[in-house]
Amino acid sequence: MNNSKYLTITALTKYLKYKFDSDENLRQVFLRGEISNLKIHSTGHLYFSLKDETSKINAIMFATNARRLPFKPVDGMNVLVTGRISVYETTGNYQIYVEDMLEDGIGNLYIAFEQLKAKLSKEGLFDQKYKKEIPKIPSRIGIITAPTGAAIRDILSTIKRRFPLCETYLFPALVQGANAAPDIVSKLRQADTFDLDVIILGRGGGSIEDLWAFNEEIVARAIFESKTPIISAVGHEVDFTIADFVSDLRAPTPTGAAEMCVPNISDVLTQINNYNIRATKALNKKVEIARVALDNIKANYILNNPIIMYENKKQLIDSYLEKIKTFIFYKVNNYGIKLDNIKANYILNHPKELYSKKEMNLDNLITKLELLNPLSVLKRGYTLTYQNDKIVKSIKSIKLDENLVVKLIDGNIKVNVVGIEVK
Repeated sequence: MNNSKYLTITALTKYLKYKFDSDENLRQVFLRGEISNLKIHSTGHLYFSLKDETSKINAIMFATNARRLPFKPVDGMNVLVTGRISVYETTGNYQIYVEDMLEDGIGNLYIAFEQLKAKLSKEGLFDQKYKKEIPKIPSRIGIITAPTGAAIRDILSTIKRRFPLCETYLFPALVQGANAAPDIVSKLRQADTFDLDVIILGRGGGSIEDLWAFNEEIVARAIFESKTPIISAVGHEVDFTIADFVSDLRAPTPTGAAEMCVPNISDVLTQINNYNIRATKALNKKVEIARVALDNIKANYILNNPIIMYENKKQLIDSYLEKIKTFIFYKVNNYGIKLDNIKANYILNHPKELYSKKEMNLDNLITKLELLNPLSVLKRGYTLTYQNDKIVKSIKSIKLDENLVVKLIDGNIKVNVVGIEVK
């Protein structure tokens, strides 16, 4: 059998590469398309796809050309690129090696993403005050993702390695395609009834189209309405979706979500051991303090010689009795002296002389009052003249034809003023 007519894959790929590279029409091409699945390598090279409504081509832009860009390329951006078409021999895929790139507007998906993001942010769905706390040591974890693929394997293996005591519940869901968003919403609502401590929602990386289900409004609102805390783990670290902003916590990758969700069991055991050491030290310290206190009590002189305490009390009582006796004697003696003084009082022994003195003083007062009594003046022939019940003191206060009252010792005389003579 003649095998010389069969080519190796390498030979065919080299031939195709040669045909591409020798075609002058492919040495410099100008393409318009939308950036998708952009990856920025640590070297600075850009790896992405250019697509339109029906087709897609892989693209690479080396760091020397990428550094000259006046803007930052992002998924969903429409661009104008200049470059050459060639074949990448390792995979046999043809791709464009971009030498220059210009902005040509923003893609429809990117516009929709930004519009929904602005709308939900205005409604408060991203506010920190609504974020629920992720439990530090969960016992039941729900996982919403595709049942096959790297994401579920990474999550389960990470949880098993870090904290195997935790139970996991998988809610298999579509994570890509037209029916993915409604299915994710259904699984979110189902998981929310399982009394879980936390839910991980995610999938592996992909283009913006692949991740679009996590940018749907119905998914965002279902996340916000969930009573169970949710960790979003969609795509790679550079991928951001609406689900990331609404969720209670964003993880850069599915593996990262599992690491955030559960503690490392070795760390927990170390912490428990530290608590045990601290508790033992604290307990031993309390026991030692109690032991010292007990020793002090046991060594107490009074407790060891209780009869001394009785004798001290008895002596104290005797002292108080002596003080009381002294005090009573002092008081009785003092009152006796006061009583003797009272008995020796001259007035008490001669009460009639006190009465005579008081009677004499009273007579003197009566005499003085008699002298001051205006009626006594009347007895000597004087009179008192009243004007409107008031004693007239001056002739100046009297008017002609005015009625006055003249008081004598044995009665009153009413007079009318017919004349006034001033001397």
